[in-house]
Amino acid sequence: MTKKIGILYGRENSFPPALIDRINSKGEKDIIAEPVLLDKVIQAQSDDYAVIIDRISQDVPFYRAFLKNAALSGTAVINNPFWWSADEKFFNNCLCETVGMTMPKTVILPSHERPDDTSSDSFRNLALPLDYESIFEYIGFPAYFKPHDGGGWKSVYKVNNAEELFKAWAETGQLVMMLQEEIQFESYFRCYCLDRKDVLIMPYEPRNPFHERYLRNTEVEPALKKKLTDMVLKINKLLGYDFNTVEIAIKDGVMYPIDFCNPAPDADNFSVGDENFEWVVENVAKMCISKAKKYKAGKQNLTWGEFVKTSVGGRSLV
Repeated sequence: MTKKIGILYGRENSFPPALIDRINSKGEKDIIAEPVLLDKVIQAQSDDYAVIIDRISQDVPFYRAFLKNAALSGTAVINNPFWWSADEKFFNNCLCETVGMTMPKTVILPSHERPDDTSSDSFRNLALPLDYESIFEYIGFPAYFKPHDGGGWKSVYKVNNAEELFKAWAETGQLVMMLQEEIQFESYFRCYCLDRKDVLIMPYEPRNPFHERYLRNTEVEPALKKKLTDMVLKINKLLGYDFNTVEIAIKDGVMYPIDFCNPAPDADNFSVGDENFEWVVENVAKMCISKAKKYKAGKQNLTWGEFVKTSVGGRSLV
């Protein structure tokens, strides 16, 4: 039986075609890769894919529903669409702090505008005005103001005082936002993690223009690389992501995970550069082939993280 690896994607033009070509160039018997193509989605029916790499369902709810149906039918969806639907950045911060990681101070704030179909009565449990004095004392300024479940640097603000915060807040509509302490770092890294075992450490400067953020020809000292790798693996094993990036800032020798909920991470050749692009294409191809070979029809082939497996009295939930 031929095992199909499908790539579900949107406006990306470099990574998905390169990944399809790389998988097919391996010449693995009875394994092929192709773009996912849907002409119908029927409940509880298989879509005939052993593996699907999801690059777009965060923006298209129809695709997310399709992927959950596919997963129930046995497809190994990367990343797990059930966990990805439940996951968000504020929760991940809380989780990592509970396991002993040093996290930037963060608070969550309600949306500036009421959600649709709500009224003032819907918020009778919310004390207004909020305790801004203690919030600002805890976080300090400057700070970063960003969506609690966002990505792609959308609706991210650096605010230097309360006035700037309130001005930014008024622009965010119904987004639930986080206010986060600024870590004035000495160095910063963006790290791919694949299959919860393969890690690529990339020196990164988020304050640069987008196309100049990945720092080419920058060596990372071996001892630091090991510390970064250990943290990246710990986070991804906890969350269960097979394809993710983790961003880590270092200040005074302390590592701060800043952003580690990126399950459709940037993999465009233009931004990450040729060397990083080659690494991710090759290693994602190997991961997909490995999962296709392990695929068992009609069985549950999703990846679940350690948090879910041990979150109720130490008993496995999956």
